Amino acid sequence: MMKMNEPSAQEIKQQRIYSEWGLTDEEYRMIEEDILERMPNYTETGLFSVMWSEHCSYKNSKSVLKKFPTKGPQVLQGPGEGAGIVDIGDGQAVVFKAESHNHPSAVEPYEGAATGVGGIIRDIFSMGARPIAILDSLRFGELTNERTKYLLEEVVAGISGYGNCIGIPTVGGEVAFDPCYEGNPLVNAMCVGLIDHKDIQKGQAKGGGNAIMYVGAKTGRDGIHGATFASEEFVEGQEQQRSAVQVGDPFMEKLLLEACLELILKHSDILVGIQDMGAAGLVSSSAEMASKAGSGLILDLDDVPQRETGMTPYEMMLSESQERMLICVEKGHEDEVIELFQKYELEAVTIGKVTDDGLYRLNHHGVEVANLPVDALAEDAPVYTKERQEPKRIKKFESLGNFDPKIVDGTETLLQLLQQPTIASKKMIYERYDAQVRTNTVVLPGSDAAVLRIRGTKKALAMTTDCNGRYLFLNPEIGGQIAVAEAARNIIASGGQPLAITDCLNYGSPDKPEGFWELWTSADGIAKACEVLETPVISGNVSLYNETNGQAIYPTPVIGMVGLVEDLKDITTQEFKAVDDLIYVVGKTNADFNGSELQKMTLGIIEGKLMDFDLTVEKNIQQLLLKAIQAGVVKSAHDCSEGGLGIALSESVFKNKFGLEVELAMPVSWLFSETQSRFVVSIKPENQTMFEDMMDGNAEFVGKVTDSGLISIQTYDQKIEVMTQTAKKLWEEAIPCLMK
Repeated sequence: MMKMNEPSAQEIKQQRIYSEWGLTDEEYRMIEEDILERMPNYTETGLFSVMWSEHCSYKNSKSVLKKFPTKGPQVLQGPGEGAGIVDIGDGQAVVFKAESHNHPSAVEPYEGAATGVGGIIRDIFSMGARPIAILDSLRFGELTNERTKYLLEEVVAGISGYGNCIGIPTVGGEVAFDPCYEGNPLVNAMCVGLIDHKDIQKGQAKGGGNAIMYVGAKTGRDGIHGATFASEEFVEGQEQQRSAVQVGDPFMEKLLLEACLELILKHSDILVGIQDMGAAGLVSSSAEMASKAGSGLILDLDDVPQRETGMTPYEMMLSESQERMLICVEKGHEDEVIELFQKYELEAVTIGKVTDDGLYRLNHHGVEVANLPVDALAEDAPVYTKERQEPKRIKKFESLGNFDPKIVDGTETLLQLLQQPTIASKKMIYERYDAQVRTNTVVLPGSDAAVLRIRGTKKALAMTTDCNGRYLFLNPEIGGQIAVAEAARNIIASGGQPLAITDCLNYGSPDKPEGFWELWTSADGIAKACEVLETPVISGNVSLYNETNGQAIYPTPVIGMVGLVEDLKDITTQEFKAVDDLIYVVGKTNADFNGSELQKMTLGIIEGKLMDFDLTVEKNIQQLLLKAIQAGVVKSAHDCSEGGLGIALSESVFKNKFGLEVELAMPVSWLFSETQSRFVVSIKPENQTMFEDMMDGNAEFVGKVTDSGLISIQTYDQKIEVMTQTAKKLWEEAIPCLMK
């Protein structure tokens, strides 16, 4: 294969080649005049182009992320490391983070989803934690579209393929369908791990002369992508566009996980730092580790394990090959590390050393191919606060009247809603995942949150992912508050106290004033909810530019939340437990139909002013219910979300095939209102007085659980009656039918 020479520094500048890699003229000027005081060469320009990309530098979102509360008595590690860490008592902590893999999954859904899972798992064990659970949050277009069916099928296969093979249970998540995600599916993955305080690691490279070691899989040409695909070698004058998507190997990752945990737990005296090679591969992990420690680095690229011949420094530094970690080890102990990794049949190679000069230097074939200040790559990327402008639709929505549904046949409406893909059973999806491996999963997929016991204690962790992009489309600020509140409701309904959140901020282009306004405004809502509910943001990521043909997705800031269940006896699930138990609705219902599943089903669009929402009311109701759960008076709890009360009541009888007899002082349409801050709860008859006293007027008795197998709901103007089995069958078969 003939290789043409890389363009010279002069050519890069004159032909503006840097702009094909995502650098602006002003950014190039800063690099040339302010930082290097010379023209950057090909490799250096490439390093800046990826490190100054939004994905690595957060240059368009740093100003937004500053809004989030990140501290709290429970927070041991906030944003800035591989993952966040929260104290759960007894010298233990929970480590968690979510990441998006949207663009790769749109191109190559199986590998895109699989490597998304692989990457987030590495973030967790790089902190010294053992991963115990995976969750996901997925968005697709409508299931009437063949491409969407293919994407759903392959993404689910990728997540299950990786998670099942590595032996970490996939325990929870959410899936929603809306036309705006057709060209841009969202694939967000969250991983949760457990750690002892004493084992917490940092991704840092410090101590002059200490060794920088590369462990895991060899480096190939996969994942040199996105803004940088134009930087590939030219073959006989032709540009070769490589796949932007990496290929994952869960079996190798399992070995890497065990080897890294053994290194952390048994050789902590020689380990200085450890970091996953994720986005922007070797350059990102090495530059960040040195920058955090205020040191410099020299790397010899001839020593980087390569699985392809003739790789250039540019390709080696930017490759995103999977299953690789970078570690910093005390000088003189390299053989100890090599021996440990050999035991797991993995490569460990010294590729450089720490220096004290703050410079980032790369050598290749005896020539220095890069020499620049390490902070220029990791810390000094420009930060932009883009222009923002309220989208025209917001004023229009505020002027529209409220959607007022006319329900001719309440039973028919209930059955139709149960079959909407966003509401319908996701059993067909989660059955593909192994949720039981490692046998700690107490509450399996299908309830409000997943719950895992913590061995050797009476505690458990509840975890969930949530977001309703439709609400944010109508009002980003209130929609942002609701996303956090709904995640917290899911934790509360499972018997847990919310601890903290991670987020995946999925938005359109920040370069459009309307797009940046959505990001900016929804961050205000998220921040406010996190303050009131005392759930600081401890980690997360930003995925911008989710647009197709100029059309952006709904603003979709997915919230991943973890809560602590103090005692296994407090674990609560959504299904009714026994005949004659009393059913209560916690919280008030209003006519809130804008942005609802009913509006989408009826009109085919979402419009109007979003419902009012009060975080103080939300917090009060959550805390009252949690106290009642901890006092042992609540048998089941289920939060009211998409589809409203009618759906929550139905879902509560499905599992045990009970019936229910409920009478509601409201019109039939209100059954499908999506007013926030509500739960459906069941209790034993003998606990009625105690429960009502504890709920302080916030719970209304509406009926009881029956053995009739009939869902019977009487409203002011209609009676809904349908056999539980009939409703459940339609709910369970909706997605499989559409997929066929």
